[in-house]
Amino acid sequence: MAVATVTPLPVEAWKPLRKKPLPAGRPREWYVRHNRRLKAMRLAIALLDTGVYVPSRADDATIRDTAHRIGVHPPSTTTCRMVRTLIRANR
Repeated sequence: MAVATVTPLPVEAWKPLRKKPLPAGRPREWYVRHNRRLKAMRLAIALLDTGVYVPSRADDATIRDTAHRIGVHPPSTTTCRMVRTLIRANR
């Protein structure tokens, strides 16, 4: 009888599992957008884990406090807007 291998889920879902190098040769704007999306996703997951399910409860100060708590650089206003959009999409 074969035994199935189970991969455990991460305890902190907002942390990346493993970093991979980004593809070379793209314009700088692509890398900026890509990294902004990753940061927004991590912040949205962390906010959802703490019970912030409505975009109106995720003001810039709350998002920046969450960023400080999970150890990422403070997000820009554009990234904060993106986080609220992601939270809205999860409804």
